[in-house]
Amino acid sequence: MKKILVTGALGQIGSELVMKMREIYGSTNVIATDIRETDCEVVQSGPFEILDVTEAKKIGDIAKKHNVDTIMHLAALLSATAEKNPLLAWNINMGGLVNALEVAKELNTQFFTPSSIGAFGPNTPKDSTPQDTIQRPSTMYGVNKVSGELLCDYYYQKFGVDTRGVRFPGLISYVTPPGGGTTDYAVEIYYEAIKNSAYTSYIDKNTFMDMMYMPDALQAIIQLMEADSTKLKHRNAFNVTAMSVDPEAIAQEIRKHIPDFALSYDVDPVRQAIAESWPNSIDAQAAKEEWGFKAEFDLASMTVDMLNKLKVKSEVKTG
Repeated sequence: MKKILVTGALGQIGSELVMKMREIYGSTNVIATDIRETDCEVVQSGPFEILDVTEAKKIGDIAKKHNVDTIMHLAALLSATAEKNPLLAWNINMGGLVNALEVAKELNTQFFTPSSIGAFGPNTPKDSTPQDTIQRPSTMYGVNKVSGELLCDYYYQKFGVDTRGVRFPGLISYVTPPGGGTTDYAVEIYYEAIKNSAYTSYIDKNTFMDMMYMPDALQAIIQLMEADSTKLKHRNAFNVTAMSVDPEAIAQEIRKHIPDFALSYDVDPVRQAIAESWPNSIDAQAAKEEWGFKAEFDLASMTVDMLNKLKVKSEVKTG
């Protein structure tokens, strides 16, 4: 039975991944950690510890206390937030990653940390971006992600740590509100469609980026961690995706269910510049070949599920 330590467990990915893994591996076998504590299901449904990932000894102490064999390192500042405070982003994103990798090396655990399409840059091929290609990002977040990919490769090659990871596109979820990412407009647009039948996008029309519905993202993580290690050639930076969309494409799909939905624009130059430095679409063939990755949701099916789930969520809050 796995014993899994999750850092950043109250974030967008962690809050849902913890609950899914507790269903699979047992509630006592998934230890959630975060720098803060809230009265939420993640904290209440199983082991939870306060953890600042910049404190290396604390990570090790918690891992040893719970005798973990897997570390899922999710704690990080996201793209737009990182640009506002790049030095803090480096200290948290890279300092925390090195600390977690050192614990994985010491305790011989499996290790997962996500990379991102932010690891690509303006000189990366824009369409069907290959698995192996030029990576010269223009943001601190992107620099962190490229460095993280290389660092995880190093710990695998030098120390034999079983490191694994994916390059996530924008992730869309009805569970956790947006948290400072460039692609978060694709989450906000659904919330505002239910609440106000209108949304003002900070990303301009015809700005295409890859997206994925959270259930597919969670399944990808678990599937990769369960995959046969001998079949993994890339290990730490698999391209994964489900759809390439711009704000207009999402709006058109929403209007099939909310006909009067109105989309307007107030473009944020910082996040728009970040978005324009990323690919329009990426190629996930390596993930499909090496561990059988397959996204189940496309834009149409995701939109139906998002609107239905958010409508229920809204009715519960107002009821």
